Amino acid sequence: MSVQIIVGAQWGDEGKGKIVDHLSENVDIVARYQGGANAGHTVVIPSKNGKNEQEFVLHLIPSGIFHRHVTCVIGNGVVLDPVALMAEIEQLHRIGIRTEGRLLISHHAHLIMPYHKMLDSVREKGDQKIGTTGRGIGPAYIDKYMRTGIRVVDLLDRDVLCKKLKRNLEQNNELLSKMYNSQELDVDSIISEYQEFDKKVDEYVTDTSAYLNEAIRKKKKILAEGAQGALLDVDHGTYPFVTSSSPTSGGACTGLGIPPTTVDSIIGVVKAYSTRVGNGPFPTELNDETGNRLREFGGEYGATTGRPRRCGWLDLVSLRYSCHVNGIEKIAITKLDVLDNFSEIKVCIGYKRNGKQLTQFPTDVQTLEAVQPIYRFFAGWEAPTSGVRKYRDLPTNARKYIEAVTRVLDTKVWMVSVGARRDQTLIVR
Repeated sequence: MSVQIIVGAQWGDEGKGKIVDHLSENVDIVARYQGGANAGHTVVIPSKNGKNEQEFVLHLIPSGIFHRHVTCVIGNGVVLDPVALMAEIEQLHRIGIRTEGRLLISHHAHLIMPYHKMLDSVREKGDQKIGTTGRGIGPAYIDKYMRTGIRVVDLLDRDVLCKKLKRNLEQNNELLSKMYNSQELDVDSIISEYQEFDKKVDEYVTDTSAYLNEAIRKKKKILAEGAQGALLDVDHGTYPFVTSSSPTSGGACTGLGIPPTTVDSIIGVVKAYSTRVGNGPFPTELNDETGNRLREFGGEYGATTGRPRRCGWLDLVSLRYSCHVNGIEKIAITKLDVLDNFSEIKVCIGYKRNGKQLTQFPTDVQTLEAVQPIYRFFAGWEAPTSGVRKYRDLPTNARKYIEAVTRVLDTKVWMVSVGARRDQTLIVR
C-alpha cells in the first residue's frame, strides 16, 4: 500500500476524525489535503488507566497526531489560519503530544489573513449567505485563484510580504470600509504579527510534496485525509452551497502534490443517517420530532461552530453519486448506535420530480430543492449496539439495514462504528 484516501461521502461531519485515528495505528504518514480551520475532526482518546476518556477537536492538524509514530502533513491545498494552528499546537503540547519532528507544513500552503475573516463575515450578513463558518476560508481561496494569495513561503521575505499585503489591503480596505464601516487594517502590524508566526512554525515548514514523494518511493504507508464532504465539493457538490475546495478524492493529488498512480484505495465515510450544516438543498431533511431525535441522540452540533445540524434519513441517491465521483471501494458506516431507539427507519432510494423518477443525482439546486424522496422502510432493531464488539453480534435488523445499503451502493462495508471511542469500532471481515 502506498496511499489510501479517506473522504466524507455526504455533506461532511461523517466521523472522518475517528476513522483516520483508527487507521493511523498502521500507517506512517497522515496528510491533510484541503480545507482550513472550518473543519472539525473529533477524536476520543482513552486515558492510560482505560477508565476515562478525553475528546479533542482538531481543525487543521491531521487526526493521526495522537499516534506517536505518525508524521502529520498539512499539504499545499490547505489554507492555513496562523491563530488556529498555534492554538492547536499548544493544546496538543498541554496534553503531552509533541509536534516537533512530527508535523510538516507545506511552504506552498496559502495563509488566511485578517481581512479574509472580515470579508467572510460581511458576506454571511448579506442576502447571499450560504452558511459558511465565517473563518475566512472562501476569501482565502478567492485570493489563491486570483493569484494574489499570500503563501507560507512569502513570510521569509519581508519585502515580498509587504508588497503583496499593500496591494491586497488597497483593494480590501476600500471594500471593508464601505460594507463594514471599520477602521483600516495596518500593513506594518500585520507583517509583524505574521513574521512572529513564521518564527514559531519555521521548524515545521518544508516542501511537503517532495517529502511525500520520497516517502512513496520508500514504500511508506500514507493516509490522505480530506475535510468536509464530497457533496460540498466546489465542482461536484450542490453548488453554490459548497465549500471552496475539493474534498473529493481527486483533490488529494493536487492538494498534496502526489501522482494519482500512487493511490491504492479510497474509503468513504458514511453516517448511518444524513446531516447538513449551513444552507442548501437537503431532500431527506426532517423538520419534525424525528429530526429532533436524530439530532439529540447523535449530538449533532457543529464541532467548529456549535451550530445545530440539519438531520434526515440516509440518502442513497446522493451516496451512489458520491461513490462514483470518488471511486469509493469500501465504506465505513458511523453512528449506527444513534438509530438504536427507532422502531422504523427510512432510507431514500430514489427521487421524484413532477411525477417522474430521476435516474441521476441532480447537483443543480433548483432541481434538488424540488425533488421528493422515495423511501424504503426498514424495521428498527430497538436494542443497544454501543457495547457490541463484533459485526456478527449486531442485531439482525441492524445487519439487514447495513447490507441493504451496500447492495444499493454496489460497494463493500468495511467498518461500522457504534460509538465515539476507539474500541467501539467493528471491522467487517
